Amino acid sequence: MALSVKGKVDQILKPESGVSRAGKEWSKQEFVIETDEQYPRKVCFTLFGDKVDLVKGLSAGEEVDVSFNLESREYNGRWFHNINAWKIDKVSADGNLPEPPPEFGMDDIPPEPSEDSAGDLPF
Repeated sequence: MALSVKGKVDQILKPESGVSRAGKEWSKQEFVIETDEQYPRKVCFTLFGDKVDLVKGLSAGEEVDVSFNLESREYNGRWFHNINAWKIDKVSADGNLPEPPPEFGMDDIPPEPSEDSAGDLPF
């Protein structure tokens, strides 16, 4: 289930790393955004592995659009939830996402084929 939410970066927490019981190295970093709703909410997202690099270059107060997955798991009869971010887009000053493609102009239309080349078609 992929979801997204817009808001301002509230804080970027310190990266964490370690080694699992299976001997695999892991790294994660969490960050918090505050939503732009009538009643703003703070949401803490987790980045794992190479996704940790997504917060590089971000700072508190920046508008972002975060794409994420929700995941729940049970441990000893209790349920725990993760909000795993997998994409962060900076929102431009006018509230839009990255620039749209350039406008289409008359110069972009290829020329009409000449009468002579019409006879070269195989059908």
